[in-house]
Amino acid sequence: MGNNFQVSMDEFLPLRDVVFNTLRKAILTGELKPGERLMEIHLANKLGVSRTPIREAIRKLELEGLVIMIPRRGAEVAQITEKSLRDVLEVRRALDALCAELACERITEEEMEHLKEACREFEEAAKTKDLTIIAKADVALHDIIVKATGNQRLVQLVNNLAEQMYRYRFEYIKDESQHERLIEEHRIIYESIMNKDSEAAAKAAMLHIDNQEISIIKQIRLENRQK
Repeated sequence: MGNNFQVSMDEFLPLRDVVFNTLRKAILTGELKPGERLMEIHLANKLGVSRTPIREAIRKLELEGLVIMIPRRGAEVAQITEKSLRDVLEVRRALDALCAELACERITEEEMEHLKEACREFEEAAKTKDLTIIAKADVALHDIIVKATGNQRLVQLVNNLAEQMYRYRFEYIKDESQHERLIEEHRIIYESIMNKDSEAAAKAAMLHIDNQEISIIKQIRLENRQK
């Protein structure tokens, strides 16, 4: 089990919520890996809490589909399945297309500059080969487009989904052969928004997701074969 995740106390949240958020983040970022067993005693000792909030957190994670209960084995981090991936990306595809369309109409000159800079920063991040840095640069770029819509409801929806996207984003970025394509797709999205071409921007945003889906499914199948 990874030793990177720690409980970060929040004075405004009950302990069970803090434990839930800590474990959830560890699963979404891949610190707790698919198939890894969640041992209550071990986690309680690691996070310095009793077993009760651990048990409650595991139950909530099961409801979210991030954890599964296996007879005689207990709780395990759920595997990434093609179905769970498709469910998330179907929704993300529609939302990203809408964000790109609205950004064409509403983006400010300052935001356009930020988007141009974010494309450049993603290129630099890709050179580092550091997955965390690349993922962060990718999120920052897409956040500018989402914010440019000026639609608070849309921002909330995308943010809710973004958490579930973490798992898949890391899987995608692992595939270095896709980095050049990612840079090119970001450039096309940027240019379409700059030219206020909402049709081209929506199309580019959807293609961006379609290519992620193809690549991640390839990774899932490869990892399943290696087991």
